[in-house]
Amino acid sequence: MNEALIFDAVRTPRSRGRPDGALHEVNPVSLLAGLMQELQRRNDLDTAQVDDALIGCVQPHGEQGAVIAKIAALAAGWDWKVPGLQLNRYCGSGLEAANIAAQKVRSGWEDLVVAGGVESMSRVAMGAAPSARDANPQLNFRMQPVPQGVSADLMATLDGHTREQVDALALASHQRAALARAEGRFARSLVPVKDFNGLTILAEDETIRPDASVQTLGKLKPSFAEMGAMGFDSLAQLRYPQVERVAHVHTAGNSSGIVDGASLLLIGSEAKGRALGLKPRARFVSVAVTGAEPTIMLAAPAPVSRMALAKAGLRAQDIDLFEVNEAFASVVLRFMQEMDVPPERVNVNGGAIAMGHPLGATGCMLVGTLLDELERRDLRRGLVTLCAADGMGVATIIERV
Repeated sequence: MNEALIFDAVRTPRSRGRPDGALHEVNPVSLLAGLMQELQRRNDLDTAQVDDALIGCVQPHGEQGAVIAKIAALAAGWDWKVPGLQLNRYCGSGLEAANIAAQKVRSGWEDLVVAGGVESMSRVAMGAAPSARDANPQLNFRMQPVPQGVSADLMATLDGHTREQVDALALASHQRAALARAEGRFARSLVPVKDFNGLTILAEDETIRPDASVQTLGKLKPSFAEMGAMGFDSLAQLRYPQVERVAHVHTAGNSSGIVDGASLLLIGSEAKGRALGLKPRARFVSVAVTGAEPTIMLAAPAPVSRMALAKAGLRAQDIDLFEVNEAFASVVLRFMQEMDVPPERVNVNGGAIAMGHPLGATGCMLVGTLLDELERRDLRRGLVTLCAADGMGVATIIERV
């Protein structure tokens, strides 16, 4: 079986997902097309050699609708032979795109695949593309879902994690991200977004707060208490009757930020890389996907990581660095607790609390961030995992070559 190799990783900076964000003026097709052009330029890539382009997008609606992967490839001026696929595994979409690309290459049926994701949250807001459940009141009533923020608070309550603990993780995210940015640790993968005149619109992640402190984080009000009081706490307690009261500890400061951004990986076989003069940086060791209890929804990162580890015959101790998407602070705290992994090996350059979570793009971004840091530290293996809505989880293990 072929090895699936990573030849390159690129991403845009992340900007506030609001009209005052730097990337609000850039439509999502342009975000992707710019990265495709950079991937072509820096690898002297004959795009006719690309067998497929897989792009994750969680709100495939309007400007992100249809098959944005193919539309972006055409907008980038890539060879018209390159097909495209839009896929959606909620927050795990970007990583799932990479995993499917790796599976295509390992099967031998394709030799070179571009994978990634995009989300312009300032232009296509969450909820713009209603889910099948939302369009089916009977199903929605039967499933009785709760908002993710209430689920995050429920998980913190079950695990005994306090407001001080979730704020401490958030502070560490900002401090680590600020240091990484100052030291240029993101520079290899980061591609500035430019306008039609070649002027830079945004060159660095926009939401990192070097001035974050325990005091400023502590002043923020819980974001999901009102939702809970509307009846969602009671729904959560139907599934978890042992909970007397949901402690609402998550705020805008210890939850992932709403941002715009895009990311890409160039994945292929050894033979194709050799033929095109591409230097491999890492290989896919194993991938996994699973479901978890859908009310709490956010608990799959540890189980799916154990699946990926078991497939590779590895233990958590064999992984040098972990990237766990900081959807909410309680997600990362539970992962470290269940996997018995120390904080100094998890999200060492910060995460989505500091830099934001451009839904469909984040998973692919994390692979690039992880690979860059493994190279910087001269380490061997890393694991990326994300939780996803309706109780799903995705994981990937990579190893430098």
